[in-house]
Amino acid sequence: MNAEAPVLRDIHLPPEPAWWPPAPGWWVLAVLVLAGACWLAWRLRGRRRVRRWRGDVLAELDRLATDTSDPVRLAGGVSLLLRRASLLIDRQAAALPGEAWLAFLDRHGEGGFADGPGRVLLDAPYRRSSDIDPSALLQLARRWLERALATEHPRV
Repeated sequence: MNAEAPVLRDIHLPPEPAWWPPAPGWWVLAVLVLAGACWLAWRLRGRRRVRRWRGDVLAELDRLATDTSDPVRLAGGVSLLLRRASLLIDRQAAALPGEAWLAFLDRHGEGGFADGPGRVLLDAPYRRSSDIDPSALLQLARRWLERALATEHPRV
């Protein structure tokens, strides 16, 4: 063999790529997955808070229902609870006076406030306790709360 002849070598493959640092596409994917997980956690936390708040409102109504010995006080408590819950629908609703308040409740419920047992919310402090039907008022308030709280409201 001639010492000056070129030496042929076999073709070698390049080394395997290292696993670290990852390619830029993997970084983008990691950021997107992390952002998605944070968004999902935020949504689930918000839904849990809304569900807990709704349960607290209905528990407050149940607490009011346990003492029906003073119907005037019961009507005042139901009125206050409905006004607080109405803030979910409209920030100005709790300040509505008289007939406008009952019309608001009828508009966002199934009716029964302006011309039914819910009418006592207007003048309950000025009525005799025998004129108030506590069970009808509680049933009407529960139906309104369940319907009003069934929809998603962003301000909770």
